Amino acid sequence: MQIQKTNAARLLDAAGIGYELVPYVWDESDLSAQHVAQQLGEPIEQVFKTLVLRGDKTAEFVCVVPGNMEIDLKVAARISGNKNCEMLHMKELLPTTGYIRGGCTPIGMKKPFPVFIYESALLYDYIYISAGKRGLQLRINPADLIAFTSAGIYPL
Repeated sequence: MQIQKTNAARLLDAAGIGYELVPYVWDESDLSAQHVAQQLGEPIEQVFKTLVLRGDKTAEFVCVVPGNMEIDLKVAARISGNKNCEMLHMKELLPTTGYIRGGCTPIGMKKPFPVFIYESALLYDYIYISAGKRGLQLRINPADLIAFTSAGIYPL
């Protein structure tokens, strides 16, 4: 089966960063990381989700967290230099990032946003993140992802 490369994959290619594109069967009624992990046959702790937030001082920023973790808004605000933050509204996701829910990746958004990756990513040789569309994941070394996105690690 021919897998069509996404913009995120092309950007990684251009940077010489190794990765693997891994397709999975997605379900409109269940876009959860748990569903993705089950489809991949991988532990939920290695399947990371990309969350876009808006701070009261710094505007948008991105948190990449394990699929079984809920974002702590107070911690997210602190690490991003804000007093408060909230999740970006769903209707704003595509116009702000160029991606839709279930297909959002920290690689290749419409403009570069600060990225923060949860520290547990460093426990693994590889993690999964969205490749930029539903039904396709990137299997990538977390250190490579951190370097490519200039991400901060948290908690600090």
